[in-house]
Amino acid sequence: MRFIQTIRNIWTIEELRKRLVITFLLVLVYRLGCQVVLPGISPEDLKALSQFTNNSGIMQLLDMFSGGAFSQASIFALGIMPYITASIVIQLLGMVLPSFQKMQREGESGRQKLNQYTRYLTVVILCLQGPAYLYNLKVQVANVTGAATMGFWTIAYLTVILAAGSMFIMWLGERITDRGIGNGISFIILVGIIARLPEALFFEFISRLPGDGMAAGGLVMFLIEVVLLFAVTIGAVLLVQGTRKVPVQYAKRVVGNRQYGGVRQYIPLKVNAAGVMPIIFAQAIMFVPITLSGFGSDGKGSGFFAAFSNINGFWYNAVYFIMIVAFTYFYTAITVRPTQMAEDMKRNNGFIPGVKPGKKTAEYLDTIMSRITLPGSIFLGIVAILPAFARYFGISQNFAQFFGGTSLLILVGVVLDTLQQIESHLMMHHYDGLMKDGKIKGRTTGSAY
Repeated sequence: MRFIQTIRNIWTIEELRKRLVITFLLVLVYRLGCQVVLPGISPEDLKALSQFTNNSGIMQLLDMFSGGAFSQASIFALGIMPYITASIVIQLLGMVLPSFQKMQREGESGRQKLNQYTRYLTVVILCLQGPAYLYNLKVQVANVTGAATMGFWTIAYLTVILAAGSMFIMWLGERITDRGIGNGISFIILVGIIARLPEALFFEFISRLPGDGMAAGGLVMFLIEVVLLFAVTIGAVLLVQGTRKVPVQYAKRVVGNRQYGGVRQYIPLKVNAAGVMPIIFAQAIMFVPITLSGFGSDGKGSGFFAAFSNINGFWYNAVYFIMIVAFTYFYTAITVRPTQMAEDMKRNNGFIPGVKPGKKTAEYLDTIMSRITLPGSIFLGIVAILPAFARYFGISQNFAQFFGGTSLLILVGVVLDTLQQIESHLMMHHYDGLMKDGKIKGRTTGSAY
């Protein structure tokens, strides 16, 4: 009854109702576009290629974020990932180049300039990824069907179509952010991930049915898999929401007849302040050998490329895990700035009890962040490589992707953020929130992905 009443309250708020409807319509446009195949690409060839890619794991990672558009050679095949890559590059430049740091401090005008640079860089990345994707598709189709015709001008105009498709997705994401609910770019990624879940769950259920040599306990194993998936999801929620609270005491000061300060507050330092960005960084690098191996005559590499193209292999997952731990420390260092936090506290007459203001406070905060980042980075790395363990124990390729990795963390983070915005609208109009006790906590980092 409480759930039904909450739905009624949501529908009663006119602004929230309009935002939800607009979000649904824009997502529907995105999903319809994912079904439109590039001109000149044979559906029969794609059907034959689909079985090959599912068995080998090639293109499996990027296909997860596009809701199947990548493997279907859709006009939205490149998805939103080029824009995310450009955003990451601009963020890193903001940490290095003084000119970008200046734009970050200019407020709204500086943010608009950075967004414009991000769009320009996205176009450049699309112009590079488009031909690479088409040539790789040509090689893969030739390996499977033995026939693939794609000349220079064909690749040129198909690249324009792919670039226009990705830019249109970026526009849809911005419209969802402005007029819909939640962060549009993150929401589009979420939709692409969820779109593959029903099919993966269905085929995993079918594969566990008795018959065709399957043991009678297949359905029990399927139930165990679902329970484990639920447990991993709970762990991901705890990872996203986990914080360490640092007490801050504000000194009393009197201005005229009014007294300010004299209260104690808390700084929530997140266990996983880097969010999902370390996995995206590491996955982007680990995807390079997979892409390069696809250009071979048989679509497979040897030696180094074979080891790092096998997403189920030991070396791939070991290096992947180490890179995630390293990138977690790196991204936390550039997003969480103890020196700036210490200066802000000192400026507002705040201090940590037992710690001197200024440099000592910055060192104290840095020490705490280092301590809580270590278990957070290790847990993040474990979550990232869980799909490999799931596949090792016989779970299908598609369903195993939901047991961890970027897909699970993005799904959890975006859902929490969206529910938090809905709850804010409910509380603003004096309705009960979505949760009976407490409030929903989303990601409080600056990352939108």
